[in-house]
Amino acid sequence: MRHYTCHKKEREIFVDCLHKIRHELEHSIDRLSRRLISTNIELLLDYCLRFYERQFITRETVNKDILVRFEALLNQYFDDERAKTEGLPSVKWCASELCLSSNYFGDLIKKETGKTAHEHIQLKLIDIAKERIHNLSYSISQISYDLGFQYPQHFTRLFKKIVGVTPNEYRTKSVV
Repeated sequence: MRHYTCHKKEREIFVDCLHKIRHELEHSIDRLSRRLISTNIELLLDYCLRFYERQFITRETVNKDILVRFEALLNQYFDDERAKTEGLPSVKWCASELCLSSNYFGDLIKKETGKTAHEHIQLKLIDIAKERIHNLSYSISQISYDLGFQYPQHFTRLFKKIVGVTPNEYRTKSVV
C-alpha cells in the first residue's frame, strides 16, 4: 500500500508541474513568463530524475532479481555455446531478453554492482575463459572463437587488460 501511495504522490507532483507549465503557456506573455516556464520545466525534469533514481533504491528486491536473471542469462548463453555462432552478448540483447530498455538496464546494473553492464559481461567472459584455459586440449584461439570473438587477438587484448597477463601467460602460470 505504501508503494502505491508513494507512486500516487509522485504522479500528483508530476501533473501539478505540467499544470503550472500549461497555465503559463495559456496566459498572455509578460516579462516573467519565459522564466516561469523554464523554471517549471527544470523543476519537472528534476522531479523526473528523482523519481527515476529513487526506484533503484525502493525496488531493491526487484533489482536483485534482475541481477540474478542477468547472471542466469549469461550462464545459459555460454552454456548453450551461442557465443560460438552469435558472437558476444551485447548489453542491448541482454536488456531485451530481460524485457528492459538498454538505458534502464545499464543504469540498474551500474547502481547495483558499481560496474557497467558491458563490464559485467566482460568479467563473466573472462571467468569462463579462465576455466577453459586450464583445459590444455583447447588452444587459446579455439577458446576465443568459442567465446564469441571474431579474432583471437581481441580476446587476448581484453584478457590482458582485465587479468594483467595474456591467456598464454595465465595458462603457463596455472599449470606450474
